[in-house]
Amino acid sequence: MGEHGTWFDYLNRFDGWRHLNEGLQHSLGRTHPMMLLFQESGWTMTHVLVELVVLLFVLFGVLAFAKGLKSTADKGMVPSRTMNMRNFFEYTAESVYGMVEGAMGEKNAARFFPLIGALWMFILFGNLIGLVPGFISPNDTLKTNIGIALLVFFLTHYFGVKEHGLSYFKHFLGPSIPLIPLMLPIEIISHIARPISLAVRLMGNMMADHKVVMSFFALVPVLVPLPFLLLGLLVCIIQALVFCSLAMVYIGMAIEHEEH
Repeated sequence: MGEHGTWFDYLNRFDGWRHLNEGLQHSLGRTHPMMLLFQESGWTMTHVLVELVVLLFVLFGVLAFAKGLKSTADKGMVPSRTMNMRNFFEYTAESVYGMVEGAMGEKNAARFFPLIGALWMFILFGNLIGLVPGFISPNDTLKTNIGIALLVFFLTHYFGVKEHGLSYFKHFLGPSIPLIPLMLPIEIISHIARPISLAVRLMGNMMADHKVVMSFFALVPVLVPLPFLLLGLLVCIIQALVFCSLAMVYIGMAIEHEEH
């Protein structure tokens, strides 16, 4: 999976950076097709640097939000009249909290909001930065998406065991003993498929969306790409919503209290 030119390509003019990049590509690059679906894949520091840009932006927004709360006499009870970074992140946090509360209930909203909110911020802004000329999305590579998908996978079972103890694994066995040989492999395969589907869905949509947008930018950079940018914006938001919604569904199913 190749990548178009970015601002970080200028770093290759420095010998030290170029040697580091080439060494990592030799060690971490994939030189064979994977599952006949993905072609040979190199490894560069570009995606890492873009991820750092996304994380720094989110960190900057969080610090601006915290500073805004401390600098006002009402401790942030009254929002600012002008749109600023604090208002933007406050509105985003309230929207995500409402989404978590609607999906998981009021009791679990405060408990799982930090996790879902962090996923939302990283995935959304990671998607959106790919629409900016000279940048790529860190979410259009399987490496990044497998990481966050596995995080959801392991936390799902961690919360399930924490909520139910070892009896959590009873739902893998089915409702009765005769069904165990049938239900156990089905449940195992379905759970393994979850992180794979999360990662591949996000990668496929982001890679296709940003390639379309950048293709029209390369052909006619004025006015013509605008409809595709708006469509790309919608795709970025929807894919972040889908990933976080499925994460909430998986965790909610793991912690629900009912007989399996």
